[in-house]
Amino acid sequence: MATQLVRRISRLARRVRDLGEAGMTTAEYAVGTVAAVAFAGLLLAVVRSGPVKSALSDIIVGALGSGA
Repeated sequence: MATQLVRRISRLARRVRDLGEAGMTTAEYAVGTVAAVAFAGLLLAVVRSGPVKSALSDIIVGALGSGA
């Protein structure tokens, strides 16, 4: 009898857990997408700044120039 009760409680807990997480995947993807877009915007702003653009340009020119 105790084994049956444990099984019933386990099934009920699994059902409650599954119902409680319905739609959570979509919300997690949405939050992750918003965070990725915000990070990409920040990265774009940093890369477009003068000192970083100059440093990247120097690195590229140096790499292409040294191979010739």
